[in-house]
Amino acid sequence: MSVHYLLPFVLALLLELVLRAPWCSATSASLVGVNYGRVANNLPSLEMVPRLVSSIGIGRVRLYDADPATIRAFASTGIELVVEIPDSSLPKVAADAGEALTWVQSNIQAYLPAVKIGFLTVGNEVLTSNNTALPPLLLPAMDNLHSALASLGLDRQIAVTTTHSLAILGDSYPPSTAAFRPDLLPLVSPILAFHARTGSPFFVNAYPYFAYKKDPSRVALDYALLQPGAAAVADQGSGLRYSNLLHAQVDAVYHAIAAAGTTKGVEVRVSETGWPSAGDADEAGATAENAAKYNGNLMKLVAEGKGTPLVPKVPLWAYVFALFNENLKPGPASERNYGLFKPDGTPAYQLGFTLDNSTIGGGGGGGRGGVGGGVGGGYDSSGDFSGASSSGYYGISAVATDEWLWRRSVDAVMASILFLLLKLF
Repeated sequence: MSVHYLLPFVLALLLELVLRAPWCSATSASLVGVNYGRVANNLPSLEMVPRLVSSIGIGRVRLYDADPATIRAFASTGIELVVEIPDSSLPKVAADAGEALTWVQSNIQAYLPAVKIGFLTVGNEVLTSNNTALPPLLLPAMDNLHSALASLGLDRQIAVTTTHSLAILGDSYPPSTAAFRPDLLPLVSPILAFHARTGSPFFVNAYPYFAYKKDPSRVALDYALLQPGAAAVADQGSGLRYSNLLHAQVDAVYHAIAAAGTTKGVEVRVSETGWPSAGDADEAGATAENAAKYNGNLMKLVAEGKGTPLVPKVPLWAYVFALFNENLKPGPASERNYGLFKPDGTPAYQLGFTLDNSTIGGGGGGGRGGVGGGVGGGYDSSGDFSGASSSGYYGISAVATDEWLWRRSVDAVMASILFLLLKLF
């Protein structure tokens, strides 16, 4: 039998194998992302991670560093990354524009265009860090990194921002009374001006779980879990009604931005939110059932493409915390149990909801005027948004099934190829 005669058949088998691979499903970036932390010693291989992310319809991943192997693992997947420059690098890039350019060239530009990078975050919760030397360095670092991207022609593709804890707010309830802490306002105001100038979003880590854990007798569980039908809470100052706590937290940040005197709208996006599936005895509500409800409701809520009561036409973006349970994280037990997945890649619980990742949310993050980027509309709701609702309602357990079926396909194709080769010789 001729080798040339068999070649089309063998190629067709290989093509079928590739098309069946779980990571080849559409991964157009959605409004929902996931945080990929790696404070663990038992996580799955980097090659497995993009498949797990894609299998639940998520198109965006936030990293907490710029680890080369991790970034390369997302090459040619269509998944958009948020890459972080760690706190330890802030002094150098804040003090020297040349250092910022070198960092961007080595940690961002080097992976383009194979890797899709939408955002560069400068540190994590720097303004509320215990390291008091860092907060004054935050804005200079952001400025230098943005200038470095601009000099390389990447500022319309990649936005520079930073992530904040809700602890930057002095008052947060009701949302209409929210304001930044007076001691942080001199630092926050110029950062808001940076966002308004560059068109980058304001990232905040918002956890309804923490509010419930702190005072479960006064915070209704259904309200914190984003449950449909939860009793709404009225904000007398704005006249708005809130059906879930996450919207109230986000609008508190919008009100604080307005109170700070920002004259141009700055979009708020949720860089972290989640619910633990287990915790210590004194950690109220930390159960797998509640985690499944919160994260499932979150994904449904965000996938609708709608905004909050204050800015209803500005679609809310959110990154779920986290992709995996991380066994080396310090603190209470809940800190090690936020993952959608266990370290072996199996679901931590049955989420019961998966996003349709084919069209939700549009393009990348972008800087001013970039595709999918720019200011999200500020405080009036006169803009329009044509959002796409999710149609996926299969369980998160489909991940393990997809992986198993794909491996079965690999075995079958390789066996066929081996058989044909043996026939040849």
